[in-house]
Amino acid sequence: MLRRSGFVTALVGLLLLVLWTPSPASAGARPEAGGACAVRAPGASAAAERAVAAACAQVAAGVWYTWGGGHGPRPGPTYGQVDPTDPASEHDPQRLGFDCSGLVRHAYAEATGADILNGVASAQYYTHRAAERFTAAQGLDPLLPGDLLVWGTAQRLHHIAVYLGAGTMVEARQSGTRLMVSDVRTSGYHGAVRIDTGPVTGHVFQTWGTGVWTKAEPSTKAARVYAFPGPTTIRVKCQKHAEKVTSDGYTNDAWSYLPDYGAWVTNIYIQGPAWLEGVPTCTT
Repeated sequence: MLRRSGFVTALVGLLLLVLWTPSPASAGARPEAGGACAVRAPGASAAAERAVAAACAQVAAGVWYTWGGGHGPRPGPTYGQVDPTDPASEHDPQRLGFDCSGLVRHAYAEATGADILNGVASAQYYTHRAAERFTAAQGLDPLLPGDLLVWGTAQRLHHIAVYLGAGTMVEARQSGTRLMVSDVRTSGYHGAVRIDTGPVTGHVFQTWGTGVWTKAEPSTKAARVYAFPGPTTIRVKCQKHAEKVTSDGYTNDAWSYLPDYGAWVTNIYIQGPAWLEGVPTCTT
């Protein structure tokens, strides 16, 4: 009887332990996609692998997602803000961590020793440091670890993550969760960009003004592609004379083609002369 009583007591204790173990959500655990955070495919550059390692170090440390986190004067975790659209962000001002683009900024700063991807997800995707771009239609097969995946539309990209390989990524996903490894989500997936961490090549200029739209064609009537939120570093492939535009006291008929955006912008909003020096004329 004593042996049976001890067995029953142990069984009841085990049952209580199972019932009272906090769920992953209540414990702030980070869901993972079947394994540790690490490079999961060959072929990436050494810098891209260092970026993956830097992001994964934050996962291993149990760092929180926090809205606006990682956008201080220097790369690294910062306290976040309350997102007016997300009740789950109420504790973000007390959490030291990253939002999605803050994590990407930190990862590539650690990988290169320079703050090369400062900005929000759209600025990081449209970076003039793009080595190669991939569309959603191409799927994941062409991607390598360290590539940056984005979600949204050309006009509004709202999320970015670092690819690990084998269909997985490391991301700062949303308030109330820690940084995590996830399977790549295809819903809303827009494409990816591979970062060139070497010297910037091409004709590089700076824009001025805010809310400046790039266009699908060199015309004010053409479809909008993306708006520069503020002064932005851009890479110009070529320029041509097209529709005459008057804005902010300037008139000009020169437009520049921006290969990183697949779009055009009037030269009025590019710092420098009306016709950019050293930039060839577009042949088409």
